[in-house]
This record gives sequence, structure tokens and C-alpha cells, in this order.
Amino acid sequence: MRAQVEETIEVIRPALQADGGDIVLRDVNEETGVVSVTLVGACGTCPASVGTLKAGIERIMRDRIDGVTEVVNID
Repeated sequence: MRAQVEETIEVIRPALQADGGDIVLRDVNEETGVVSVTLVGACGTCPASVGTLKAGIERIMRDRIDGVTEVVNID
């Protein structure tokens, strides 16, 4: 599962970088399906980052990767 998450992040990353941000993978819990990431740069301080995380990143990961249940941002 981790390899699939890493591949999906590489697909998502250019859109985040275009807005001055980025995403760092912190952990993939294969038992619970929770993916922990840190949004950095402009994404780390943007008020819309929660929406980006849940409506964008989490939705894409859940669609592409069996077993992903949630994506959470950690500092």
C-alpha cells in the first residue's frame, strides 16, 4: 500500500507545487488505512488546506488505492 500511496502523491504533487506548496508522506498505517502527511509551503498555511486535503487528496487516494480510509495532516 505504501508504494501506491507514494505513486499517487507523485501524481498530486505538481498541482500543489504550482500553488507554492507540497506534500510530505509521514506514515501509512496498513491496518487502519490512515495515511499521514504534512502539507508544507503555501499549503501548510492556506485556510483552504483542509478542503484540499479532504476533498482532493483523500478522495483521490481512496479512489485509487484499496484500503485507504482517511488522509490526515500532521505537523
